[in-house]
Amino acid sequence: MTAPTVISTFAGCGGSSLGYKLAGFRELLAVEWDDNAVETFKLNFPDVPVYHGDIAKLTGAECMKLAGIRPGELDVFDGSPPCQGFSTAGKRKFDDPRNSLFREFARLLRELQPKAFVMENVTGMVKGYMKQAYLTIIAELRACGYRCKGEVLNAMYFNVPQSRERVIIIGVRNDLGVEPTHPKPQTKPVTVREAFAGVGDNDAPPLTERYAAYWHAAGQGGVVGKLNQVRRLSLSEIAGTLVKAEGNGAPYHPTECRAISTNERKRIASYPDCFMFTSRESATERIGNSVPPNLMRAIAEHVREHILHA
Repeated sequence: MTAPTVISTFAGCGGSSLGYKLAGFRELLAVEWDDNAVETFKLNFPDVPVYHGDIAKLTGAECMKLAGIRPGELDVFDGSPPCQGFSTAGKRKFDDPRNSLFREFARLLRELQPKAFVMENVTGMVKGYMKQAYLTIIAELRACGYRCKGEVLNAMYFNVPQSRERVIIIGVRNDLGVEPTHPKPQTKPVTVREAFAGVGDNDAPPLTERYAAYWHAAGQGGVVGKLNQVRRLSLSEIAGTLVKAEGNGAPYHPTECRAISTNERKRIASYPDCFMFTSRESATERIGNSVPPNLMRAIAEHVREHILHA
């Protein structure tokens, strides 16, 4: 059987791409503008073509030429448009210019006309007054010729050792006559103890005296500091959502007076131990911004079996 195909936009370091690969998809093209994200992606996916640039400058014709396809041939069009303007961690401004990037996704969707699409975003877009942004997005995606459905999925039920809720919008081209659906929870939550079993080397630098004091004061599972500077993990609990920087809500080791290592961060995010990053700092940012691979694997497998093969 021929492998289903996917194009990934806002690809980052490849969290979604890895999920699709594990689900048996063949990636035809990745689209990303950040230099370090592209460098990291190429380290791990050397055989996948990359459009390194602004998605607003990528035409549908060029996208299809790079991927070697014609309109309607692609199986899945994937994307996680930058979502800081919707994030509950920020001020959630409806008119934040970063929120308009979904229109670039919709523009290419309209031109490529894949059988299905998957779009991931933060839960902030469906909360409070920001729900108008979500409804605008759904309306525009439907206008591209798709039946659409969004659901909030928590990665911790899909073999990801992290409580991370995200809105997943799945669309199916109207002519296929298939209603979009989402995967049901598949696994029990994985504790920090289970996630860290046999983890490799520690690259976390020593804590400053101030942060060491925070760590001791927090206790396992506790948070200390006006800005939640130290959020100490608990071995018996699930890790919280990984952020893209150290401090201010970032997780710290449950039993050792230090931040978590890159290897531990990979475990929490469901990246394999062999996945390569260019530095500790870049790994922190790349993973914090990415879709957990195992979550996307579950979504991709569901799309393959219940939509593409329906």
